[in-house]
Order: sequence, then C-alpha cells, then structure tokens
Amino acid sequence: MALSKTELPKAANVMRFFAWLVPALGVLFLLNNYLTFWRDWPGTLAVISKWPSADVDSMSSAMQIQGLLQLASWMLVIIAVAFYVRGCQNMPLRNDADRLGEIAAFIVRGCFWGLVLIGIVDIFISFLRVEDWLKLWVGDDLAKSLGRPIFRGSYVHYPLLLLGFVIAFFSRSLGFIWLTLMVVLSEFFIVISRFVFSYEQPFQGDLVRFWYAGLFLFASAYALVTEGHVRVDVLYTNFSKKGKAWANTVGVIILGLPLCWSILITGMWGKGSSLNSPLLSFEIYQQGFGMYVKYLMVGFLVVFAISMLFQFCGYLLSNVADLIGEPSADDKEGKDERLPANALKTPSGPI
Repeated sequence: MALSKTELPKAANVMRFFAWLVPALGVLFLLNNYLTFWRDWPGTLAVISKWPSADVDSMSSAMQIQGLLQLASWMLVIIAVAFYVRGCQNMPLRNDADRLGEIAAFIVRGCFWGLVLIGIVDIFISFLRVEDWLKLWVGDDLAKSLGRPIFRGSYVHYPLLLLGFVIAFFSRSLGFIWLTLMVVLSEFFIVISRFVFSYEQPFQGDLVRFWYAGLFLFASAYALVTEGHVRVDVLYTNFSKKGKAWANTVGVIILGLPLCWSILITGMWGKGSSLNSPLLSFEIYQQGFGMYVKYLMVGFLVVFAISMLFQFCGYLLSNVADLIGEPSADDKEGKDERLPANALKTPSGPI
C-alpha cells in the first residue's frame, strides 16, 4: 500500500537513521576491536557477561572503567545518529547519500595512496635486504630491525598509511587507472628481469599481488556508485524506475549489508579469527626476503567491508529517494532541457 504524504517524511527519516547507523556501528566495531585485541581492553561482551555476577570484582578498576566506556559507546553512537537525523529531517535524502559516498571515497583514497607508498618503500627495502645492501644504508641495528615484521609494520607501513590519508584529504582523485598501469608495469618488469637478465626475487611477485588485490577490493565501492559492477539483467533492465529502486533497496538490505557484516564479524570476532590473527601477528610470506605485506592484504578485506558499508547505505538512500519521488539531478536536467530555447533565467528562476 502506498504511503500518504504525511507518512513519507517519517519513512524517509527512518531509512536515513538506518543508513547512518549501520556504517557508524561498523566503525565503532573496528574501534572496539582495536581496543580489545590490540590494547587489551576487556571488551563489551566481557563486561556484559561478568556484570550480573560477582565476577566483575575480579577485574581491576581500570578495566571496569574501560569496559563501561566500551559498553556506553554503543549507546552514544545510536543517540548521536538520532540527533543528527532529527537535525536534518527536512533535508533531501540524496544529500545524505552523497555524504556517505564521500566518506567511502575518502576511505578508499586514503588506502589507495597508502597502498602505493607502502608498495614502493617496502619493495625498495626488500631489494636492499636481498642484495645485502641495507646495512650500508641504515646500519646494522636498523637493518636487523627492518627484518622483523612487527618493526617494519609499526614504523614503516602504518606511518605511510597515515600519510596516504593526509594526501587523500587534499587530493580528490582516486587514481585507479594509474594503479592499474603500475600493476602492468610491475609484471612487465618481472618478465624483463627474468628472461633478459635472469634475475627474479620473491618480492617482485609480492608487489604485483599486493597492488592487484588492493585494486580489486578498493575499487568495489567506487564501482557501485558508478554502476560499474556487472549485472545479470534478466529482469532488471525492463523494470520501471521505481521497480529498479525496489530491487536495489531490497538487494542492499538482504544481500549487500549482511555480506559486509559477515566479513567483519566472522573475521574479527576473536583474537584468533581469520582477519584478526594475521593483523595482530604481522603475518608475512614464508619465503625469505619477500615483501612484508601479507597481513596488509588481509586488511584489504576490512577496508572493503567498511567502505562498502558506507557506499551501500548511500546507494540505499538514493534508491529510497526514488521511491518517495524525491527529484534527482537527472530529473532537474531533463526539466531544464524541456524549457523553450528562448527562455530567460533570472536569480528567481526561468521566466
């Protein structure tokens, strides 16, 4: 049954609340995951399970405070999103869709630049190590430290990743075309060095896999908003505009968002989970003198899940806007094109 004109704004704001809450909880989940497994905070579930009983007394006062902060953070996020929605309840849904898309784009841009910087610096370090030149550049002590994954990850990779987000703040270009070119050039260099100079090292193949995996996973959110994903158009092509909006809305809710949360929950629920374990141990390839980036490639799945959460929710709002009849940019352009050729426009509009 169609909604009345008075019910449409309420339904729109319910979807606005849902679309902001889901990715906000995703970010909070990552933050609590970091505090629990990297900083040894007790975790929300530990506090909830111990609080009704006397077991909570076994926790130190500092851990009790940390646990309460983690528990309260979930309520605070829900309240903050509710206040945000209340403050912009009369704004078009497409504005929020654009904001969610901009956040997803910023996450992808930051990781893209970090990917490029880490790849260049790490392969340079690996090359110097395999040729035994690294100690000539940085000394014996630092050369030995750079051979330890936890040191290289903490003092080389993560600062470069942070620098990538700084660059992304000032740069609005995603640069996937350039990353594709760099993957091709890296593979071409392997062919030349192998068959012309008979020189090949494990780090060369590591760089291709590192950049290609990032290209594939980071571009997913970008491809969603630009309709770049492949559709099996058996029925969708013949749908009306609202029919397509319904299909996209239902698909996001029952397929897209559960996929992202499945990756996060199954991969990061415990310390030994499939994503947490490699990240915490700075896992590397078993072959000697390769790049130390295997744990980062595991982290690509985290980036994929969180960026797609934001982009899926933005996509959801844009389709809900179609369902409630909110005008889009294409509609406005089409309306302007239907104006007479001699129509004049003043600050107050066409006359």
